[in-house]
Formats: sequence, C-alpha cells, structure tokens
Amino acid sequence: MTGILPADGGQQTVATDGERRSVDDIRPSGNSNWLMALKCHADRSPDSPAVEFAGQSRTYGEMWADVRRLAAGMQAQGLGRGDIVGVLGFNSYRYLLVVLASSYIGAVSMPTNFRLAVPEIAHLLGQTEPALFFCDSELSEGLSAAAERAGVQVRAVTMEGPPADGSVSMDELMTDDPDAALAVMAEHDMHRLVFTSGTTSYPKGAMISHGNIAWKNLVHACDFGYAAEDVGLICGPMYHVGAFDVTATSLLHVGGSLVLHRRFDAARVLAAIEAQHVTTIWLAPAMLQALLAHPDVERRDLSSVRLIVSGGEKVPEPLILKLLKVFPSAWFADAYGLTEGGSAVTVLQRSQTLAKRGSPGKPLLFVELAIMDPGGETVGPNVVGEIVMRSPAVFHGYWKDPESTRQAFRGGWLHTQDLGYLDDDGYLYVVDRLKDMIRSGSENIASLEVERALYEHPAVTEVAVVGRPHERWGEVPWAFVVSGEDLTEAELLDHCRERLAGYKVPKGVTFASELPRNASGKVLKRELRVEIAELGEMTGRPEAHRAEPIDRPV
Repeated sequence: MTGILPADGGQQTVATDGERRSVDDIRPSGNSNWLMALKCHADRSPDSPAVEFAGQSRTYGEMWADVRRLAAGMQAQGLGRGDIVGVLGFNSYRYLLVVLASSYIGAVSMPTNFRLAVPEIAHLLGQTEPALFFCDSELSEGLSAAAERAGVQVRAVTMEGPPADGSVSMDELMTDDPDAALAVMAEHDMHRLVFTSGTTSYPKGAMISHGNIAWKNLVHACDFGYAAEDVGLICGPMYHVGAFDVTATSLLHVGGSLVLHRRFDAARVLAAIEAQHVTTIWLAPAMLQALLAHPDVERRDLSSVRLIVSGGEKVPEPLILKLLKVFPSAWFADAYGLTEGGSAVTVLQRSQTLAKRGSPGKPLLFVELAIMDPGGETVGPNVVGEIVMRSPAVFHGYWKDPESTRQAFRGGWLHTQDLGYLDDDGYLYVVDRLKDMIRSGSENIASLEVERALYEHPAVTEVAVVGRPHERWGEVPWAFVVSGEDLTEAELLDHCRERLAGYKVPKGVTFASELPRNASGKVLKRELRVEIAELGEMTGRPEAHRAEPIDRPV
C-alpha cells in the first residue's frame, strides 16, 4: 500500500479537476480555533463548573452561552477576523470572556499590562490601533490619555464599574440573539498579541497563534498532569502568560475549573485554597514569598494543592523546605519559561526538588533545548552560553518588527537572550540575561550568581545586582537589598566574601524598601540602573545608603 507522504519527504500531489494540486490544498484540516476545546466541554459536560469569580460561578454551558452573546455583539460592531481587541483591567470573569469572544470571531485579543505608564500604553496603541478596547472604569482615564498622546481614536467598552465618558458598557454589547458562527482558523492564525514585560526596553508584541495555544495546552496537560478534576487559582495578572497560559487556558482545555481573584492578596489566596480545595496555582517569586511569610500560612489546611508552578529566581533552600511543609501534597515545579516560547519551557521534576535546587529542570514535551556560543555553535555540558529552543509552541514573531523577529529566529532556533548551561545530567541552570552580565575588567560577572549568594543571608528578603560604572574596571557589581532587619553593608559584604571570588563581591549596597518588578516577578533592572546613574561613576568605596521607594507606574 502506498502512503500519502512519499518516502523521500517530498510534496505529494494529486489530480483534481484535470490538474495536479498539493495535498495540503485539498486536505480537510478542520478548525484549529482553540475555542473548539471549550465548545466540546460545553457540549459534553454543560453542567461542569468552569469559572468562579466574586462569589458567582458559571458552568461550561453558561460560559459558552456568554461567549457567544459577547461574540455576536462584537460582530455587530463590525469586528471580525484579524481585528485587534484591547483589554485593560484587573482579573475578572468579563476579562476572560473578552479574550474568548475575540477568538470566537477570529479577532486578536491584546491583554494590556495595567501597570504601564501612559507613554507606554500610547506606544502600544500607536503600534496596533485596536478596533475596540475593553477597559475597567478605574483605568479608563489612563487609556484616554494614552489614546490622545498616540493620536489614536479608541472605541472603549467598560468591563467593570460604571461606563467611562464616551464608552459603552459590556452589558450593552452582549446580545440575546447569539447567532455568530465560530470562526474557522488555521494553526498559524493569530490568537493573541502579548506584549512582553519589557525588562530592557519598550515591550515588543509577541504574536501567539491558535496552533501555539493548542500545542502548549497539550504539553502542559502531559507534563503537569492537568485533568478535569483540577481547580486552578488565578491570582496573578491575566495579561501575563504565567497566570493565563500556565494555568487558565491549560485547565480550560482539559475541562478543569478556575477560581479568579481580581488581584493578588496573600490572605485571600490562603483562604481560597482551603475553602475551595484548589489543586494548582502559578505564583511569581514575589507572590510565593508573600504567601510563605504570611502569619496564617501554617494554620491553614493547604493539603489540596498538588502543583505550584513558579520560576524566575532561585528560591533559597529554607523557603523550599517551608513550602514543602505547609503544602504537604504539592509538587513545587520550578520552571523556566518565556512568552515567546509558549510560557513554561522546562520544569524540575518533583523527585529532584532538593537534589537539583536552583535548576528549572529539563525541557517539556516537544521542546528542544540547546546552549550556543556567540558564533551559533552548540557547546558541551557545564559551558555557559545562550539558551536557545524550538517547539511547536514557539510564537510567530514580533508585531511589525521583522528585524527583531529575524534576530530571535536566526539559525532555526528561538534565541532567548538568557545565559545558562546544561549540567552532566542535562538539567538547565540559568546564569543571567545577556544584557545583565557585568563586565568588570577582563572578567564577566553573572549578576544572578551574586544575587544567589546574597539571598543566602537570612535577613535578605529581596535583592538585585547591577553594574555600576567604575573609572578603572569599567563596571563593578552593586547590590540593591530589601531587608526587614537592621542589616549593615559590612555584614553583607563579609557574607559575600565567604561565598564569592573577590572581584564578584559587591562594591556597595543600596538598601531599599522594595524593588521594581514586572508582572512575572522579575526585577526591572533598567530602573535600578537609573538609580546607579544618579550615584555616578565609582572612584572609591562610598558608604551604603538607604534609598527612597523607587517611583514607577502603579
């Protein structure tokens, strides 16, 4: 018997209507719209719980009806395939509906970071010119100011709160006659436009396709064991792939249920876990630390949690041991991921939690990972280089930025701009961001290595290390430290000298009340470099000083 695909892998053609055509042109590939999964669950299990928010719950059948009502209303406004739909708000059921309804009609949702300043939102508006923009009323003033600055007309719809001036409410948009048809989408068609957190520059728009979402959900179901019985708590911001993709879309794909919190609050999270028997949660590092520091954490029954996904910073061993104590059933899945890679890319298996602590584990299913030198050649074990990857979940490029896309995809791999190495057993260790490496004289100093040493001091709660200009060495390491105790610079530097080579020891310390972070919990080192610039070039050893809280958009 002859198969459809020839043995040499060439393109098969068939004769149709007197001419030969590619099999791909006539193959009935079906609908790759990722909402097909929700349609399936609404049909098979319409009474199964889907979402709980603010004391109200919706089943899969009810949510599917709500999605269709909003989709029909959006279509009546002239929206359709390829149109950009902005979303600016805190977590809510309505926020989720906007993303789902956009996909239903083939539009592209653009979740927007509510922490962005007006100029940053204006940049996004100028890049995308959304056809419709859903916004919480308390954030509408910033959206209006950004639209004026960008010179863009914005049709606004208020999700939560009273309608802002010039906007309509989401209730008005939802129709009682949901006659919109589910859009037929190919795997490469865009589902969502996610602007990266922008730790080094203006955010870039990552184009995520329906196929990316489907593959990512499949991989997460396999590697994290997601099932319909899971209850996922969403307390991180839904504009971020950690909350939205590691947990929300993955659980909806398998028919699980979601508990949405408008914003993160440690006390509410602990109470919800106990009351609603939460089984899985994604937590940014700062959120995880806040939970473990809460005075009620050891008095709550948290045994329902089987999976905690986190990553981005090394969690000190004492915190891991406390986590395993207060979450006795949990797998602490330390992970490495990025928006462009489909959220989580690697994960540390439960059996290696302590043995390989500091490593975010091995690649997930269908993920290939390698370490490359600057020339694009792969390197051997324990050699530091750039982390590169490829998988079906890798995004489709940067919005209106072909040069950044070309750079990211050179050589047939996604270049992450993260430095790391694989040990002899194939476990990944992340060393630093390429742009965060401190170059002191002829030596390269990984800021993460210095930070890890500082984190081992019991009085340090947050830390970040950046390079400070030096008249002789070019750069030297400088530490920003948050501590709730009366800690001195001398204590910290003595602590580092016991753990680090002399040239890696920070040459000074700034004590701060907090560090600026993005939604994924990563420190915004560009803001710390502004503080460093104000200190000026270093010519000696200045005394440590205590900084005022760093101003940033809220």
